Amino acid sequence: MAVPASRAELLEAIETSFARLDAELDRVPPEVARQPVLEGHVAGTTMSPADLLAYLIGWGQQILTWCERRAEGLPDEFPARGVKWNELGLLAQRYYAEREHLGWDDLRRQLRSSKVAITQLVEGHTDAELYGSPWYGKWTLGRMISLNTSSPYVNARGRLRRWLRTL
Repeated sequence: MAVPASRAELLEAIETSFARLDAELDRVPPEVARQPVLEGHVAGTTMSPADLLAYLIGWGQQILTWCERRAEGLPDEFPARGVKWNELGLLAQRYYAEREHLGWDDLRRQLRSSKVAITQLVEGHTDAELYGSPWYGKWTLGRMISLNTSSPYVNARGRLRRWLRTL
């Protein structure tokens, strides 16, 4: 899938990649959703399918937080409060821990809700707002959203597909 360069392309990328991911999630047996069977986001670690969902939810919420802070005139906190870009493994661990108490169905609901909120955010912006100028460093807002939604959805689907073939 090409890198989105317009609002319509971004919405299509999010919808398509999410639908494909959601179909793979339907195949995950809930009784193994907390077993560490996937390659983790930190080298040499493993994670569960539930952790993978927590990670995707966490990044979705991070996008919303970035935009809320900007709208309120607050300073940026990239990638997240107290985390540097070279510490993304720690951020992944934070996302897992924040949702470790949730069951598979609750995680799936939160992931869907996160996707809906991001879609609404995108729909509330014009092409010019999403892609007309840099929003963070050299990246446009649309690219930042894509890097943290549709791209990770594709990656997550691949991880799940590889694992599900072993069942």
